[in-house]
Amino acid sequence: MDHLLQEGERIDQLVAQGVQIIQSPDVFSFSLDAVLLAHFASIPKRGTIIDFCSGNGAVALFMSPRTQATIVGIELQDRLADMGKRSIILNQLENQLEMKQLDIKEITTEINSDSVDFITCNPPYFKEQPNSKKNPNPYYAIARHEIHLQLDDVFNSASKILKMNGKIAMVHRPDRLMDILDSMRRHRIAPKRIQFIYPKEHKEANTILIEGIKDGKTDGLKILPPLYVYGEDNQYLPVIKEMLHGSN
Repeated sequence: MDHLLQEGERIDQLVAQGVQIIQSPDVFSFSLDAVLLAHFASIPKRGTIIDFCSGNGAVALFMSPRTQATIVGIELQDRLADMGKRSIILNQLENQLEMKQLDIKEITTEINSDSVDFITCNPPYFKEQPNSKKNPNPYYAIARHEIHLQLDDVFNSASKILKMNGKIAMVHRPDRLMDILDSMRRHRIAPKRIQFIYPKEHKEANTILIEGIKDGKTDGLKILPPLYVYGEDNQYLPVIKEMLHGSN
């Protein structure tokens, strides 16, 4: 295994999925958002799944035990895509998973139009503003701020490659909900499922999960029950523990 690691990297395990992942605090480590998205997405058993903004491949890896579909991670940054490729080898998933280093705006150069069953996306959350304070680490800055990728770019590219009735699931921040809904509609994607994630009871939601269907009917949106992450003792609640560690 050590031959798959570069300086400053480590191997972490998501016990619930039996998946190992190469991480580096210097570059990128997956967050709970990746676990939530992989769990929320109503992925098909077969077909083709594309993971936009794949980072080090966390969402793609976490979905792999739940499906026999081919999963392709799309990541702009070379270093992160390379980490994802080595994690695929580490988990011996080369027959199911692939990582491509690619700009999502150029997606049709690698992925055929109307060919994809499902897309997951954990995009940059923060609007790019000239005077906004960014993380000085360029890997984190690109992953978190809309420097290279706007919401419209995500849904425009998604709409091109999704089959009719193909779906996209995204994790984002609640304050961007209206932007997300507007962009989905602009690109022929009908919102179908929304779930709000709260750090604790009596706190405001800080994460949103949303899924839509290409060329779907515009009615029938479901708001799922709320999901709380921590109890009053600041420990993960059982539902989150199970996502991370599996059932005992």
